[in-house]
Amino acid sequence: MEHCLFCKILEGKISSEKVYEEKNIYAFCDIHPAAPYHVLIVPKKHIPSISEITDVDQSILGNLFTVAQKIAAQEKFSDYRLVINNGKNAGQTVFHLHVHLLAGRSLTWPPG
Repeated sequence: MEHCLFCKILEGKISSEKVYEEKNIYAFCDIHPAAPYHVLIVPKKHIPSISEITDVDQSILGNLFTVAQKIAAQEKFSDYRLVINNGKNAGQTVFHLHVHLLAGRSLTWPPG
């Protein structure tokens, strides 16, 4: 965890533009946005990837999606995309589970 970028953000060692925070979840603006609105929603517990979740993490996973819904409603987005990359070949670059919330333009499919 000491080398995890998102853990450093959660610890306040690296600054971020906070969008939302609650007990187990922190959301902040992506520094390399792929859409006009691009937020990362991160559990405060270090979970490297979807492949490493356990039954104990179920409530955290639910929180990720309810927070995404809250942020989208707060920003008045009815259309948005949620993305979770799992593993290097799927585009995961930070190995701390996170959800990308993308909005603010028409999003095409497939994404990449």
